[in-house]
Amino acid sequence: MEWFENIPRIKSNKVYFFAYLLEKYAEYKNTIAPEILKKWEETGQIDYINAMYEQYHTERLENAFEDIDRKMNELSKI
Repeated sequence: MEWFENIPRIKSNKVYFFAYLLEKYAEYKNTIAPEILKKWEETGQIDYINAMYEQYHTERLENAFEDIDRKMNELSKI
């Protein structure tokens, strides 16, 4: 069973895309989605990523990964 299957079904493309992006980003980072979600929560990335939905879902997924990495690096320098 996937980690997000217990979340109530919400008919929202943003929610489905967020879950997809989270899973794919975790694969990209060779880790698991709950670990990535924890990092995103700790650094306040979730609101940023949700705000970037329009851009992220129309571009290559790797562009989103690069943007998220860049943002995470910026936050780690603060």
